[in-house]
Amino acid sequence: MAQAEQAAGSFGLRFDNSYVRDLPGAWLEQAPRRVPMPKLLMFNKALAEELGAEPEALEARAAEVFSGNLLPDGAEPVAQAYAGHQFGGFSPQLGDGRALLLGEVIDRKGNRRDIALKGSGPTAFSRGGDGFAAVGPVLREYLMGEAMAALGVPTSRALAAVATGAQVLRERPLPGAVLTRVAASHLRIGTFQFFAARGQGDMVKRLADYAIARHHPQALNAENPYLGLFEAVTAAQARLVARWMGLGFIHGVMNTDNMTISGETIDYGPCAFMEGYAPGTVYSSIDRQGRYAYGNQPQILGWNLARLAETLLPLFDADEDRAVDLANARLETIAGQFRAEWLAVMRAKLGLAGKEEDGDGALIGDFLKALEGTDWTLGFHRLAGAADAAALAGLFADPAALAAWWPRWQARRAPDFAVRMAAANPVYIPRNLRVEEALAAAEVGDMAPFHALLAVVTQPFGERPGLEGYALPAPQEFARGFRTFCGT
Repeated sequence: MAQAEQAAGSFGLRFDNSYVRDLPGAWLEQAPRRVPMPKLLMFNKALAEELGAEPEALEARAAEVFSGNLLPDGAEPVAQAYAGHQFGGFSPQLGDGRALLLGEVIDRKGNRRDIALKGSGPTAFSRGGDGFAAVGPVLREYLMGEAMAALGVPTSRALAAVATGAQVLRERPLPGAVLTRVAASHLRIGTFQFFAARGQGDMVKRLADYAIARHHPQALNAENPYLGLFEAVTAAQARLVARWMGLGFIHGVMNTDNMTISGETIDYGPCAFMEGYAPGTVYSSIDRQGRYAYGNQPQILGWNLARLAETLLPLFDADEDRAVDLANARLETIAGQFRAEWLAVMRAKLGLAGKEEDGDGALIGDFLKALEGTDWTLGFHRLAGAADAAALAGLFADPAALAAWWPRWQARRAPDFAVRMAAANPVYIPRNLRVEEALAAAEVGDMAPFHALLAVVTQPFGERPGLEGYALPAPQEFARGFRTFCGT
């Protein structure tokens, strides 16, 4: 298949490709494959404006540019190298098997942001895969990223989705598509693992220096900047996972190659928002052991960070025993850091008054026990407007437990608890049935359900007339067997 051509013009995008310039050996040059009949499905005009682009000029050529058929001036497409622990097993070489980093742009606020194609064809890292993507997974990532951004969660986002006019073969032939993803960067824990596994300590150091300069410059103020980097990544990831948990979000594939150094959510594969609350909830079809279940996400956070610490040990201290002690001292703080972030999220969701008190953890825990089996999002939303526990008897699976808990909550909630809760608890999330319906329609060329759902979930707070159906969970017969798929 033919390769992409360079386009005449930058469309206002200011490329400055530091990853390619500063980290030779961390990537392989690779052009995207040309596609036969590119057709624009989605263009994120607001994000294009954030990036400093000329939206009208870019949209006019969007099908060609975001399919990979034409490259904007300044783009230097490469496949990034990384390794990773996938479901606990280590793969020393993964890399961009169906993605390409086009380059980095400096946006209107002076921030450096990656622009990457996903589904743009095979690379040297494809490991036998075809390197392409289908319409459904591409639009799922577009929708989830925009929803999470609207919910205030650090996330990668989609600039465009383009149908290719070709089919990709999965369990059945599916219409092909390419996603254009924007991220603070694509640096992953697995990026560090790639070089550490090869004994390339010099590259680990260069990568750490790059990560500090790009994402965590405050680490330079630490006595040991590499310990400072680890602490900064820990703080960012603990904050991120706590926010996921507060929304009932299940990432589904918290492999080390899917966890960013920046602290953004990335790689929306078999992800989903939990409806009926159960800590053991798993939606991913490939997570057969429940490793990445909703309630396991804090433990996996710590496990993944331990893998990052292993790669950085020589930078922590030249003496191996001393380096291990320094790492362990910081790893022991992760559970406490996560709990503090989680308590802050949950206190906001329950509208609690004043500073944290000793009994807040128990109060939150007892509410969650009463919530089991109840829709997560609807339970918190309706709690804010209920006059008493009896008003929620038809919603909660255990109304007696809720009634026993209610007076304790009344004693702790702020005078303006309803306002606080409205700001912390969305009404609309990408509900699983609605997502599946929208993606199924898009596969056969009907984008109307997708546009409607996107408009709902990008304004998630506050009830809006006519949208009641978007706030309700799926029927039990759908929810009982619902599974999500990676889409690779």
